[in-house]
Amino acid sequence: MKKFTLPRLTGGLLLAGFILPAGSVQAGDAEAIIQSKCVACHTQENAKPLQMSRMSHQRKTPEGWLMTIARMQVMHGLEVTDDERRTLVKYFADKQGLAPEETAGSRYAMERRLNTMESFESTNFEEMCSRCHSGARVKLQRRPASEWKHLVNFHLGQWPTLEYQALARDRDWMDLAFKEMVPELANEFPLQSSSWDKWQTAEKLPASGSWSFSAQMPGKGDIRGVMTVSGGKDDQYKVSVAGEYADGSALQGSGTAIVYTGYEWRANLTVDGVKMRQVFALSADGSELSGRMFEAVHDEAGMDFTAVRAGSAPTLLSVQPGYIRTGSTDVLTLVGTGLGKQISLGDGIRVVSELYRDDNKVVVQATADSKAKPGSRNVAAGQADGAVLNVYDQIGSVKVVPDFAVARVGGNGGSTPKYNGYFQAEAWMNGADGQPGTDDDMRVGFVPAKWHVEPFDEQAAADRDTHFTGRMDEKTGVFTTAGAGPNPERRMSTNNAGNLKVVAEVKEGTDVLNAEGQMIVTVQRWNNPPLP
Repeated sequence: MKKFTLPRLTGGLLLAGFILPAGSVQAGDAEAIIQSKCVACHTQENAKPLQMSRMSHQRKTPEGWLMTIARMQVMHGLEVTDDERRTLVKYFADKQGLAPEETAGSRYAMERRLNTMESFESTNFEEMCSRCHSGARVKLQRRPASEWKHLVNFHLGQWPTLEYQALARDRDWMDLAFKEMVPELANEFPLQSSSWDKWQTAEKLPASGSWSFSAQMPGKGDIRGVMTVSGGKDDQYKVSVAGEYADGSALQGSGTAIVYTGYEWRANLTVDGVKMRQVFALSADGSELSGRMFEAVHDEAGMDFTAVRAGSAPTLLSVQPGYIRTGSTDVLTLVGTGLGKQISLGDGIRVVSELYRDDNKVVVQATADSKAKPGSRNVAAGQADGAVLNVYDQIGSVKVVPDFAVARVGGNGGSTPKYNGYFQAEAWMNGADGQPGTDDDMRVGFVPAKWHVEPFDEQAAADRDTHFTGRMDEKTGVFTTAGAGPNPERRMSTNNAGNLKVVAEVKEGTDVLNAEGQMIVTVQRWNNPPLP
């Protein structure tokens, strides 16, 4: 059998391994691979159902199982083909995955939301686990106490200097790991759970059909369209998307998808000539999809995505844009399914005319009364509801989203791509106290802005960081980093890293409102696993 070689654990290579080849893949196929390839290290504990030491006592996401199998290949010489690896990932994710409730709150790691700021109630968890990788990576797996103990031993075996690193050498690391962390993890993330037991017996509905979707992408704005899903044998599908951006330009693409664990949707598509990935979750009733669609190479470039299946209960996904100013007339697009003829935009907002309608959207011209009370309105199109429209009279303040971001240099013919910065200007209306930045403020939504960067501090100014780190697009808020490698023009020929202040300027009448964020431009992203 031809040996599979994994040259680098890059996110692109591993994520690309999700899509199964055409043809039937049965549980028996995976079990045959396990019994022929894994028995050198794992002992069989039971025949029917098949149970093996170590591997049968863990539950993980598809990404988690993919990383485990890749580690067996790299570190222990496991020889499997690409197809065999995909078969194993499907088998383990289905048989030993996580229930929807168990991934809630940690899906940002699978969805590649790499600027997420984590915080945890447990100080031990932060200092022992999430100081080296995301806390979500830990929370997206389940083990009994014995396996959590094995994981501690694995860390010591793989990184022998672990006890002498920061936040380890200043305490009894071994005692803390075994006596406090193992019981804590076993209690918080046990192998057995009622939610997993319930999900295993729940009906798993196919994903085929027509899906109306609404999305929002930094640098592009609102997006809407239709995703068509066909097939379903062995949980494999063909996918096509057709939609439009807020500026009217078209969005077109197609690809293939697979569903793991009955709800974990993963797809590889080519959209407008760019390879993209989808990491979604199906709702328990199979009527909705939600998650993130992002570029395969530049996973920082992506969109929040929600979809509802045609034929399900009438649902209004969004109103685009999601705000209107009092005393103004604007064009609004209602996105969803089962949209009725009677459009209700809330008190003080009336439909002037209906400009366009199809099965997935209704475009209307609407006017907000000059005396309309500011606040959120529930919007409905017949029986379809679920979206809100924010009515405001004046923008009082603006925020940069994210307010702290990390970008990375790359490219220049090297093996690591650039990791750029994507920013949006979020407008807020002052509350009853008339003061910006207080608890009674109301979020308006993302608004157009003019963008630039400045040195974050005196050292950044002295190092001319704004000159060397990259360029900000003043219209889109997209910061493209510079190339990697020593730069002879910089002091001591350092890399094109830097510390920048990100500034958004939003016009409000004759005034200009400013907002600031911070972006660290740092070195290449050398380690890019499916779960960071």
